[in-house]
Amino acid sequence: MTQTQSTKTATAPAIYSLTIAPACVLRGRSAIAQAGDAIARFGKRPLIVGGSNSLAAAQPYLQPILEQQQLKSAETSYGNDCSETSLETLREAVQTHQADFIIGVGGGKALDAAKLVAHQCKIPIVTIPTSAATCAAWTALSNIYSEQGAFQYDVTLARCPDLLILDYGLIQTAPQRTLVAGIGDAIAKWYEASVSSGHSEQTLIISAVQQARILRDILFQKSAAALKEPGSETWQEVTDAAVLLAGVIGGIGGAQCRTVAAHAVHNGLTHLLASHGTLHGEKVAYGILVQLRLEEMLQNNQLAASARQQLLKFYSEIGLPQTLDNLGLGDITIAELQRAADIACNPNSDIHRLPFKVVPQQLMAAMVSTTAPVGELKIKN
Repeated sequence: MTQTQSTKTATAPAIYSLTIAPACVLRGRSAIAQAGDAIARFGKRPLIVGGSNSLAAAQPYLQPILEQQQLKSAETSYGNDCSETSLETLREAVQTHQADFIIGVGGGKALDAAKLVAHQCKIPIVTIPTSAATCAAWTALSNIYSEQGAFQYDVTLARCPDLLILDYGLIQTAPQRTLVAGIGDAIAKWYEASVSSGHSEQTLIISAVQQARILRDILFQKSAAALKEPGSETWQEVTDAAVLLAGVIGGIGGAQCRTVAAHAVHNGLTHLLASHGTLHGEKVAYGILVQLRLEEMLQNNQLAASARQQLLKFYSEIGLPQTLDNLGLGDITIAELQRAADIACNPNSDIHRLPFKVVPQQLMAAMVSTTAPVGELKIKN
C-alpha cells in the first residue's frame, strides 16, 4: 500500500514565555549584611528607590555594605504611587545619577516602581522587601496606579529581579498588619488559580495550582502561631510563604494561571478614595469572600459556601477584613459601591475568568453579604 503525505500544514504550537524566579535569592536574619559582594557585581552607582519610611528603615542595614563595597549610591522616593508621573521622575533620577543598577526597597508599590524603571532603563534590579505584605519582590510584573491611587493596568516585565534579598531582621521591623495583609494576598492564589486554571492539563499549570493549595494549607496551619511569635521559625516560614512561595506560583503558572474575582474586586475598590487606608492584601482577602459568595449565589456552589465559612473563621483568628465596614467602607454610598462594581466588571476584568457571567448588580449583592449565613440571598442566572 502506498503512503500518501498529508498536505495539511501543522499548526505551530503556541510559545509561552515564563519568567519564573529571580536569578538569585538571599534570605536570612542578616541577609543584607552578607550581600555586599552579590550587590556590587551589578555596578558601582546604584539608585536606591523606595518610599520615605522604607528607605529610613533599610538605611541602617544597607548603608554599611554600600560603604564597604565603595558604591556611590543615591536615594529617591517613588512618591505616593507607582504611577506614570512617578516613573518619569524615576527615569530622570536614573539619568541624573548615571545609575548602572537599581536597588528597590519597600513594599509592593515601591518595588513595582523600582522594577519597572529598571526594565525601562534596561539596567539590573535588586529587590529588598521591607515587609511581607506582597510577593512583589519576586515577580516580573508591575501594577500602575493613577496619581490618586486607582489601579490602571499592569505591565509584564522582561525578567524577574536579578537579586532578591529577604532579610528577616528588616521584615520584622514592619507593622504586623503588613504580614497579615501578605497572608491575605497569598492565600488568594488558591481560590483564584483553582477557578481559572484548575481544569488545565498542562504540567506546569497543574504544578502551580497544586502549589497554591499547599500555600493555602501552610497559611491555615501556621499563620496564627507566626503572628504570636514574630521572628520565630514559624514566623519566618509564613514570611517565606507570603513573599517567596506566592511568587513561585505566579512564576510557574505564568500568564495562564491568573487572578480572578478577588483581585478584580481589589482593583474596583482602589477607585474609591475611602479605600486607600487599607492595604492591597486586605482588599484582596475581602475579594476572596466576594468571589466565593458569587459562586455560592449564582451557582448554588456548596463547596464555595463551606470555603467561605472556613475563611471567615480564619480571618477572625488573624485579623483580616470580612466586610466593607472592616475595610473602612461602611459609609460609602450606593453610587460609590456601584462605581467599584462597574470597574470590577469592565470588559477586560479578570472577574470574567469565573465560569459564569457576572454583572455589577450581582457583584454588589455579593459585596454586601460576605458574612451572610450559608444559603441566604441566592440569585438565579
